[in-house]
Amino acid sequence: MTGIVLYGPPASGKSTVTAALTALDSRLVLLRKLKAGTWHGSEYEFVGFERLAELRAAGRLLVETYRYGNAYAVDRHQVQQITGAGMLPVVHMGNIPDVRRLVEAGPWLPVMLWVSRETCERRSRRRGDSDTAQRLRAWDETLADLHVHGDGLFALRLYTDQVSAGEVARQIAGTFQGVQVRRVSYHA
Repeated sequence: MTGIVLYGPPASGKSTVTAALTALDSRLVLLRKLKAGTWHGSEYEFVGFERLAELRAAGRLLVETYRYGNAYAVDRHQVQQITGAGMLPVVHMGNIPDVRRLVEAGPWLPVMLWVSRETCERRSRRRGDSDTAQRLRAWDETLADLHVHGDGLFALRLYTDQVSAGEVARQIAGTFQGVQVRRVSYHA
């Protein structure tokens, strides 16, 4: 197994579940996606748009997404470094075509985390997001994405407004009991 892909709308608990996962299984580690644009957030490796273009030209980007005026990407070298060290990356995704690209290059365990639109708004406001309206549009886009592309993709579908993050993490980690790490050698 290469790692875990957590898919879901904003405020569905991807970061909270990742923290719970890494506490349960020391092999699991957050894959810090590359981010170009606003330098906000603690879960990214910040790069300029020029650097992202260089990596794209070198064939290093497995997926690249644009949202909120930013670019987000997964660098194949980061995946190789994590799996080469015997670890399992956990990556956050907000659209199904990117999840499919990773799974096809994988194997990755695709997991859908979901919350109601109301919960998304409440969580966004509670954590002080200045772009709650954009996050609600992203929730709407995620729901549409799920309806168009989501049939049969996810190994697990978990509702984080109905089950605790700890229980979600236990269900995901249980899927990995005894799994051998697949060392990844993506070819450009």
